Amino acid sequence: MMKVGIIGAGKVGVATGYMMKKSGIPLCVISDVLDASLDTARRYLAEDVAYTKNNIDVVNACDVIAITTQDRIIKDVVREIDAGVGRLDGKVLFHTSGADPSSILKPLDERGARLGSLHPLQTFPDIDSAIAVLPDTYIFIEGEKKALETLTFIGEKIGHRVQMINSGDKVLYHLSAVFVCNLLCALNYAGEKIMDAINIDLGPFLPIIRATLKNIENKGPLMSLTGPVIRGDLKTVEAHLRAMGNMEDYKEVYKTLSRIALKMAVERGTLDGEAVRQLKSILGGKEDEQ
Repeated sequence: MMKVGIIGAGKVGVATGYMMKKSGIPLCVISDVLDASLDTARRYLAEDVAYTKNNIDVVNACDVIAITTQDRIIKDVVREIDAGVGRLDGKVLFHTSGADPSSILKPLDERGARLGSLHPLQTFPDIDSAIAVLPDTYIFIEGEKKALETLTFIGEKIGHRVQMINSGDKVLYHLSAVFVCNLLCALNYAGEKIMDAINIDLGPFLPIIRATLKNIENKGPLMSLTGPVIRGDLKTVEAHLRAMGNMEDYKEVYKTLSRIALKMAVERGTLDGEAVRQLKSILGGKEDEQ
């Protein structure tokens, strides 16, 4: 039976540790430099897990080690392990970064470790919400062949479905996640700020947001697009731009996303050539942009 340890008692570390324990994977030890983080982990993971500030304790005690720190700290952890241990033969070490490949764990492979990465494709604003959504979350893995069997086993236990990804595709994969999740929050924030001008809060808009997401789930973004651009409603687009006045950041976002919406309209064939030309004229962009 594998013995699993976690380096990093943040949201991802504690939530994945909780799900491992719940699914029967033996979690032995978790480390963090902060007492407060270890105290939080103890509330979720109970007393049958060891808690330490020493990352080397985790490596020495376990067969499988998850590095769940912030991305910028992973290489520091690797250097610490490289300097603090001897051979790592047969041990699986993986990180949970969405953007970085497993190769950032080198040179631990030279000590015999099997390297990989495991990333839950999910947003984790806090531990409780992370635990709630992990069972419905896709788990993306990549790494050395000898590590993938272990990562697949863990991923299937903590998430909905495991999906392989090429190491070289991690940045584009993470970029896609930023667009559909993080920047979606930024987009709704921009809408909320525009609402402030007319004393309306976000509440009345939540049903249309939910309906849009449901349409995207059922039909995809291309066929879910509605609004003035897909209709070729030049007058409304011009009115929107005037109404934003000196809101230059929001105006630029509006123009950029409306140009993408225009590409979608062209792909769907909803507009004639003259409507496309007029919309391109007021939305700007490169002359040769299709």
